[in-house]
Amino acid sequence: MSQPAPHVIPYTPRPLQWRFHEERSRFCVLLCHRRFGKTVAAVNDLVRQALRVGRDDWRAAYAAPFLGQAKAVAWDYCKRFAGAVPGTRFLESELVCVLPTGGRIRLLGTENAQALRGLYLDDLVLDEPADMPRQVWTQVLRPMLADRQGRALFCGTPQGTDNLLYDVWQQAGADTQGLWSRFRFPASETGYLPQTELAAARRGMDEAEYLQEFECSFAAAVRGAYYAPLLDAAEREGRIRPLPHAPELPVHTAWDLGMDDATAIWFFQVEPSGCWRIIDYYEASGEGLAHYAQVLAAKARPAGAADSSMPEGSLAGRGFVYGTHIAPHDIRVRELGTGQSRGESAAQLGIRFVMAPALSLADGIDALRRQLPRFWFDAGACAQGLKALRAYRRRWRAGAGQGAQAQAGSGPLHDWASHAADALRYAVTGFRPQQEVAPGARRARTNYDFFGGN
Repeated sequence: MSQPAPHVIPYTPRPLQWRFHEERSRFCVLLCHRRFGKTVAAVNDLVRQALRVGRDDWRAAYAAPFLGQAKAVAWDYCKRFAGAVPGTRFLESELVCVLPTGGRIRLLGTENAQALRGLYLDDLVLDEPADMPRQVWTQVLRPMLADRQGRALFCGTPQGTDNLLYDVWQQAGADTQGLWSRFRFPASETGYLPQTELAAARRGMDEAEYLQEFECSFAAAVRGAYYAPLLDAAEREGRIRPLPHAPELPVHTAWDLGMDDATAIWFFQVEPSGCWRIIDYYEASGEGLAHYAQVLAAKARPAGAADSSMPEGSLAGRGFVYGTHIAPHDIRVRELGTGQSRGESAAQLGIRFVMAPALSLADGIDALRRQLPRFWFDAGACAQGLKALRAYRRRWRAGAGQGAQAQAGSGPLHDWASHAADALRYAVTGFRPQQEVAPGARRARTNYDFFGGN
């Protein structure tokens, strides 16, 4: 019995589009510049998958923030490419493409996502997910893929870090199971747009707008961001990735100790070459020093070891052997209630701090900026801290006079992102190579006397 002739889609992908089609995994994030051709690639990826699978009950959706938007950007492409396959039908009133196999591609808007409950999907495209509420994915769309183990593609242009697109970009970067893949295609690297056109666009746009729309920068939307451009560079260079800790090196910690707000802790290792491995981050609010001593102890246990003192699954044992614990210089201030400094209280719990020098904020920020190109981050364990570092920014104040634009204030804005940024700043300014200890040091404690004394 002869096999039916293959269907031919009138689509010739560009090299980077072809790379996406061939290398994508079940869950995929595609960041690309304007006019890259992401909608063409996404629609053809759905059509190809429908024809490959060949099931009459195969269902897919192309979702945009609004139904009218989905129709405007994708419906004509569906009719152009799927319509070239003999036997394809289009239900205009429902925005449904019915392929000759029986498989269906439906256009959706997520503005009324609750109405989609009860459907199932084998494949899904989310176009511009930065404009979609997170719960649309987590509560509505993700469950629709579960029983069929369906695929999902998130494609769009960055719009800062407080949105779904950034969340899944980070999740893809931290994945170690092969479920996620991610691609970033900025205009400066694709060659798809003429340099004269890019130069003209750059002249006519704000620099931050240009970097966001054409260079796929998450940093651009955060005005006055101190570290976000350097973290963009780290991602491009592959320095934000799954990063296991090196058991032959001690693990140092750097703290921002909050009183009424959050306490942040970075865990890092320093290689003989001078490169830093930032392997973990922890932050909590409303806890005393005893809690953070338990955190250190839990991470010092061998991998897989139980920790009855912490909530189940909250802190995995990683076998850390500690070196230096670094804190800000104000840890010496004595508390009125006890007459003890927080440093002395920590020492009683086995955490002996050394102090970061009392540098100015500007000097500390500059020191961290100069060191960041030598940092490697674990994408999963450091995700919360990385998000804060990206959001750490200059304070802006209204300009003088009516209609004046905002002007840079003196120093950074103090908000939720400050704790992670301050702690890493203390790491850079407070760590000294001679503070390295041998791997035989006691777990969850150090051999250092308080403030480096004898």
